[in-house]
This record gives sequence, structure tokens and C-alpha cells, in this order.
Amino acid sequence: MNPVQSLDLPALNEKLEHASTPQILAWAWDTFGPKIASSSSFQTQSVPLIHLISQTCPDMPIVFLDTGFHFPETLTFRNQLESAYNLNIMNIYPSVDQSQLFYQYGEGLYRSDPDLCCHINKVEPMQRAVEGFEAWISGVRRDQTEHRAGLRVLEEQSNGLLRIHPMLRWTKREVWAYIDEHTLPSHPLFEQGYMSIGCAPCTRPVFSEQDEREGRWGGAIKTECGLHLDIKRDE
Repeated sequence: MNPVQSLDLPALNEKLEHASTPQILAWAWDTFGPKIASSSSFQTQSVPLIHLISQTCPDMPIVFLDTGFHFPETLTFRNQLESAYNLNIMNIYPSVDQSQLFYQYGEGLYRSDPDLCCHINKVEPMQRAVEGFEAWISGVRRDQTEHRAGLRVLEEQSNGLLRIHPMLRWTKREVWAYIDEHTLPSHPLFEQGYMSIGCAPCTRPVFSEQDEREGRWGGAIKTECGLHLDIKRDE
């Protein structure tokens, strides 16, 4: 029996909706450790969750999707945080390398078909990464996108994996207050206006009056790479 199926998710969601992030993380590790992992894009807004994991459940693996298209500064920042907080980082990679991708689709797939590009470079590698795990920690917040606004703390996926969102109720203001309170480091590109950072070809700086997510997939209606939708294998 899948261990997630033995949980009373409605009752747990009601309870955890009002729990603190450290309490949710502690419950998650006590319930699923070591068959639980987190993921991080290692940008400035990611650091509070990383910091809390390092204090609450430091052995938890933190998965980083190295798509091959990241800014060099993102990789430097990942290494900085790994050393500073003694993180248990798992780097995962697409099964199709850049030369194969360019040969098959050309260098502009991120423009011509961004959903396919994200599937090859993010979703498929994550599908492989979740194998063997029972639960997954994600740092999404309700105030980020319309899709995320409807999420619950615990979301069972179609493949049986339980997605856990310990920062769901946090606001952008609370994220920055935590960063200031604990003097947490910022991504090297943050001061240049990169508020939400993904792959370099699909990320641009934003103006002060714009939402942080407007720097992703500029000019497209796309707001999610697919990682925070239901992770499932193709039929």
C-alpha cells in the first residue's frame, strides 16, 4: 500500500494550514524521512526555505535541476549556499544533452515551443528524480501565480507522490522580512533586477512596479514550467 494513501489528507491539510513552516518540515521528515526530498532553483527567494531545511531537517536531499541553460551566477550561488549551510544537494540533468537538443530542434526551442523545452529540460528529469521518493517539498507560495493560489499544503499526485508546500501561506513581504532578519545572501543577479530566475534564455530583469514572475517567459502566456503541476509519467 502506498504510505500516502494511509494518511487522512483532508484532516492533515486542515491542521497544517495553520502550522508554521518549521512545524510542517518537521512533520514531513518524521513521516517520510529519508524517502523525501526538496527542490530548489537557488534564487534569492529560495534561500528562506533552504535555511529552514538546514535547521530543521539538514539531511533532507535538495534537488537542483541543472538544465545546462542556467546563468553561471546561479551555479556559483548554489555552491555558495551548499558550503554555507552544509546542504545535501542532488544535481540532476536532462537525458538529452545540449548538442542533441540543438541538433533535433535547433537552438530556439525555448522560443518556438517553450512547453516542450521545459518538458525535456525540467519535467522529464524531475520525473526520474522523484522515483524512490514518497514525498516532495516545494517552496511555492499562493501569492505567486493563479495556479498556486489554489494549492493546499498537501497535494497527492497522480503517481502517488505527496507534494508538500510548507511556505504556501507566506507572502512576498514575509519572504523579504525573513531574509533581512537572518541576513541571508542574495543571488548575484538580484541587484540587476532579476527577481525570479530560471534558465538564462527565458529570464529577464523586471521593473520595480512589475510582479517578480513577469521576468519569466517574457511575451508568452506561460507562467509555469510544469514542475509545480502534477508530476506524472506519460502513458
